[in-house]
Amino acid sequence: MTPAGHTLSPAVLAALTDWPRTAEAAPADPTVLPQFLNDLLWELPWWNRDWRVTHVGHAHPCETPSNESPAGTKPIEVFVAGMAGDGDGKAVPFSARVRFAGDRLIRLQAKIGDTVIGPGITAPGRLEPHPFGPVFSRLMELRGISVGEMARQCGRAESTIMKLRHGRLTPHRALVAEVAEALKMSEADVAAIAGLEQDVPATR
Repeated sequence: MTPAGHTLSPAVLAALTDWPRTAEAAPADPTVLPQFLNDLLWELPWWNRDWRVTHVGHAHPCETPSNESPAGTKPIEVFVAGMAGDGDGKAVPFSARVRFAGDRLIRLQAKIGDTVIGPGITAPGRLEPHPFGPVFSRLMELRGISVGEMARQCGRAESTIMKLRHGRLTPHRALVAEVAEALKMSEADVAAIAGLEQDVPATR
């Protein structure tokens, strides 16, 4: 799935930006959104096409551009919720976060029942990078910590830090504790970013 390659139609864009709604303004038609979402999900090579988004409600903004930003230049993220069903009549809650700038789609993340579905970054059949990497990289940059300094503070090789930054290494509890100390963050916060459960014991 390549979200950046999609252009939002005027009807979809209107439905995604129909907020705040006022009595004077004619509401946009959210019924265009299920087909839009289905088209994106069906591009996933492993997606079961028996499942379809059947309906969603109006979009709600998660992020909006500031008044100082030129129109269409800052990304907007919205949340939509509804239902999805399969060919046997089973129905489960559906929700999605859609991020876009102007009429260009940037990212889609959907949740069907308890399953989170995100866009793939690598080609089918190749390992997806761990999502901790970009956040870890940004935290290092904000604190002015180089790869070498992070490696020294963690007692790890620079290659380990580089793998962590690029998502090629899944962060484990001991590494999370070392990173948290170097970043001067709580271990619980870093563990949450890394997707680790709180009750996992520390092991090396």
